[in-house]
Amino acid sequence: MGDEDRGTLLQRIKLNSRIPAHIAIIMDGNGRWANARGLARFRGHTAGMKSVREVTEGCIDAGVRYLTLYAFSQENWQRPKPEVAALMKLFERYVAKERAELVKQGVEVKVFGDHSRITGAPRRAMDAIEAATAGGRKLRLNLMISYGSRAEIIRAAQQLAKRVKAGELNAEEIDESFFSSALYTAGMPDPDLLIRTSGEQRISNFLLWQLAYTELYITPLLWPEFDRHQLFEAILDYQKRDRRFGRVTAS
Repeated sequence: MGDEDRGTLLQRIKLNSRIPAHIAIIMDGNGRWANARGLARFRGHTAGMKSVREVTEGCIDAGVRYLTLYAFSQENWQRPKPEVAALMKLFERYVAKERAELVKQGVEVKVFGDHSRITGAPRRAMDAIEAATAGGRKLRLNLMISYGSRAEIIRAAQQLAKRVKAGELNAEEIDESFFSSALYTAGMPDPDLLIRTSGEQRISNFLLWQLAYTELYITPLLWPEFDRHQLFEAILDYQKRDRRFGRVTAS
C-alpha cells in the first residue's frame, strides 16, 4: 500500500483517539514464508527484520507507548543448532543495523527472558542495545528472547517467596498488583492488543498473566508480509471493540 493509504489509516486512528498503550506481537510465519519461496528458513527470519522496523515505526506514528515482540521462545532452543546460531547472529545484525536509528527515533529497548544460555557476541549485543537506547521517550520496545511465560511466572513466585522467607514481606500482602510488580513487565500497562501473524490461534506461552483481558487480532499473513499498513488496520479493528473487562453495561 502507498503512503497516502497509510496516511488515511493513521488519520482515522488519530480521530478515534482510543490508541492502545501497549501492543504485543507473536511474530509467526518466517519459516513458512521462506519455504513457500524455496528458500532456507533463515532467509525468512532475515525478511522478518523489515517487518520489525515497520511495526516499530508504525507504533511511533500512531502514538503507542509500548511494543512487546516475541522474538525467541525458550522452546526455540530445541530447533536445529544451525538455525539457533543463525537466529542469534541475526539479532547481532539487527543491533548493528538498527541501533543508531532506534536512538534517533527515541526508542528505548529492553531485552527480557532467561539469558543464562546466551553468551559471547549475542549477549554483548543485548547489553549494547539496552545501553545505547536507555532513556528513549517515544516508545519502549521489549524484545522477548529466550522467553517463556510460565517460567516468568515461576520466577516471580520464587522472588516473592524469598522475600516472605526473609521477613521482608507478608504473604497476605501479595495481590495481583504486587505479583505484577515481580514480572518482567513491571511498571508497564498490560497489552491492550495482541497481534498474531500466520493464522495460528494460540498464545504459545506468551505473556499468560498479562494477556488476561487483552484483545486478540489474528491475521493469516506471515510475519514478513506484515507491514505498517497491516498494523494500522489492526489498531483500527481494536478501536471498534467494546472492552468490558468482565463487566456488563447497564441495560
